[in-house]
Amino acid sequence: MTPRSAPSTLTVPCSADAPMIGLYVAGNSVLHRVPAGLKLLLLAIGIFGVLLLRRPWQMGIALLAVIALYALATVPWQTAWAQLRPLVWIVVIVASFQLVFAGVDRSVMVAGALVVNVALAALLTLTTKVTAILDVCQWLLRPFRRVGLDPDRIGLMLALTIRCVPLVAGIVSEVSDARKARGVIGLRGSVVALAAPAVIRALRAADAIGESLTARGIDD
Repeated sequence: MTPRSAPSTLTVPCSADAPMIGLYVAGNSVLHRVPAGLKLLLLAIGIFGVLLLRRPWQMGIALLAVIALYALATVPWQTAWAQLRPLVWIVVIVASFQLVFAGVDRSVMVAGALVVNVALAALLTLTTKVTAILDVCQWLLRPFRRVGLDPDRIGLMLALTIRCVPLVAGIVSEVSDARKARGVIGLRGSVVALAAPAVIRALRAADAIGESLTARGIDD
């Protein structure tokens, strides 16, 4: 049976209730309206530009520019902070290491570059739908069709991966809740008791996804 190309608009039958991983914040700002491809290009230029900075004051200006972009995107500050909060300890460790071994300026530059670049990447995800980013990836891969790559299939694979991560997380959470309901609390047999049913349920879900894809004419 000749495989059919996946549809350009991906409708992934992973789970009807499985949300697409994404931090997109709906809005109508200028940044929301900029095409995803242009935003990815500007992100790459911005990251490269930050790496070229050599003075702490320059990094300060870059940080102010990022703050201005968040304000322009009208992203709630709580949401923006949620993207950077996991980075705090990493920044503290990196900055401390650089402070001890390379001095104040180097510490500011390295920590600043880390914060600015992560903030820029987070801003992209906050103002761009995952499907739009996947469409750009498919578009970028089209030239490789001549060497046998199928950009539609790769795009579908990426979409499936993104969609199914919350599905697997949900399975693990349900199995954990079931263990607690049976009074199994703590580390007693935790690895096997948690992993075995979670893996079995994940494999069943994978079978269901495969059957669903086959029914849509996307075999292999």
